Amino acid sequence: MSSSAERRSNPTAWAAFWFGLAGLVLMPIPLFIGLILGGALSVVAAVLAVIGLLKGLARGGKGIAPVVFAAIFIALTWGGISIGGGTVW
Repeated sequence: MSSSAERRSNPTAWAAFWFGLAGLVLMPIPLFIGLILGGALSVVAAVLAVIGLLKGLARGGKGIAPVVFAAIFIALTWGGISIGGGTVW
């Protein structure tokens, strides 16, 4: 049986994953709604991703996969915002 101490989960990394995914999904909403919602969530996800990465590296690299996906979601969100996502129809 594995206890919670043996299980190497990284809740901060998973929070970054879900915030990043939510930011990516909300970013295309027009009239600056997506810019505000998606952009804010992606900034929160970026902060959590850095914290989750540091925690994962301190555990020998365990639990950093969600951080990698969060970084991809954040990059896609910021890339979409830079070409007009969330601001125009």
